[in-house]
Amino acid sequence: MMQFRVYYEDTDAGGVVYHGRYLGFFERGRTEYFRERGFSVQELHDEGTIFPVVRMEIDFRYPARLDDLVQVEVEIASVGNTSFTLLQKLIRVTDEKLLSEAKVTLVCVSEEMKPKRLPTWLKELAGGV
Repeated sequence: MMQFRVYYEDTDAGGVVYHGRYLGFFERGRTEYFRERGFSVQELHDEGTIFPVVRMEIDFRYPARLDDLVQVEVEIASVGNTSFTLLQKLIRVTDEKLLSEAKVTLVCVSEEMKPKRLPTWLKELAGGV
C-alpha cells in the first residue's frame, strides 16, 4: 500500500484531480506493490522482463481533491501463462472513502516485446489465485 498527497499539479482549475492523473497514481501503486515484495521493476527490466499494461478499466466513484492524503491498494486478481490482472483502489485516508478503482491487465514480454511466460515468483506471489 502506498500513500501520497494530491498536489496542485494533479488537479484542474476546480481543485479536483484530473482524470488522466489516476493512470499515474495506479502506476506508482503497482511499482511500489512489487518493490514492497522485493521485486524492482527496473531490475526486472534490466533482466529482460517487462510488464506493459494491455488493458485498464477505471471506475471513478468520488473525486480526489487538492491536498487529499490518498493511498493505492493493489491485489492480484488472476494469473495466466503470460499475463496477470490486478485490482487497484484509490482510497482517501482521512475517511477511508473509495475514490476510484481499476482493473489492470499486464502481459509479460521480452525486450523485443514478444510475449513470454510469467516468472515463477509472480505465480507464487499470487498464491491460490
